[in-house]
Amino acid sequence: MRSRNGGSDLVYYAGHRFRTSGVTSRETGTHNYDRMALAFFAPRVALLAGIALALAAPPASAQGSGDGFLFNSPRGSFSMHGGWAVARAGSDIFSEVTSLLTVDKQDFSSFSVGGDISYAVTPRFDLVFGGDYSAAKEDSEFRDWVDNNDQPIEQTTDFRRAPLTVSLKYYLTDRGRSVGQYAWIPSKYSPYVGAGGGAMWYRFRQQGDFTNPPEDLDVFYAELQSSGWAPTGHAMAGVDYTLGTWISFTAEGRYTLGKASLDPEDYEGFEKIDLSGFAATVGFRVRF
Repeated sequence: MRSRNGGSDLVYYAGHRFRTSGVTSRETGTHNYDRMALAFFAPRVALLAGIALALAAPPASAQGSGDGFLFNSPRGSFSMHGGWAVARAGSDIFSEVTSLLTVDKQDFSSFSVGGDISYAVTPRFDLVFGGDYSAAKEDSEFRDWVDNNDQPIEQTTDFRRAPLTVSLKYYLTDRGRSVGQYAWIPSKYSPYVGAGGGAMWYRFRQQGDFTNPPEDLDVFYAELQSSGWAPTGHAMAGVDYTLGTWISFTAEGRYTLGKASLDPEDYEGFEKIDLSGFAATVGFRVRF
């Protein structure tokens, strides 16, 4: 964005150079993030609710088919879960933002949703393919500076993460036991640990009014963004609690490590952005 006083396409924010585009209006080019978030979360919440409602009606195939998991151990499972994704926010871009703006590091943590599908490799090992999504958005203003009309200098910071992962999960105890040749009974509790890796899409975006104290006190409007993919690794631990032969309640804690280069066009001079963090989730797992 060009500065409101007609300055160069290159502006400075707290000693770092940002490249801006040619929009001058504060309202022009803004996006309705609340509507986007609702459009994303609503169908996933509905799907999770549908799984919960299905608890009351076991599938007919599981009741009458000799090929079903009632008569053999499950071949795999799928789950939907939700929880809280804590962002570590350990890199200098977060330190810069929290020192200048009325934003704290915990503001980059948010609700998360996701799911996975797993295949039993051995009685205790599963190969798991999963994905999650979290989005944090925080309105803020400069802590120590106001504009010429004594009004706050306001902006919005948006941080989103979406990892796609492959994991190897190991159950610490037997998940169930066979009775004779034709019946399989699941264990009540099935604790597990696991590790894996994958790729994470991220977006870090700032939009609103900025200034560059103390060298330049002009207020300018800007939209700054960096996004892309980065490799990640993770470790996890959790437990499945059996609610019925074919469904269980699941709870998991997962720590992810990752970092990505920021776009030098908008964030020149910063180190890689920290994508690491801890996520705690709960949900339902359906065996098949």
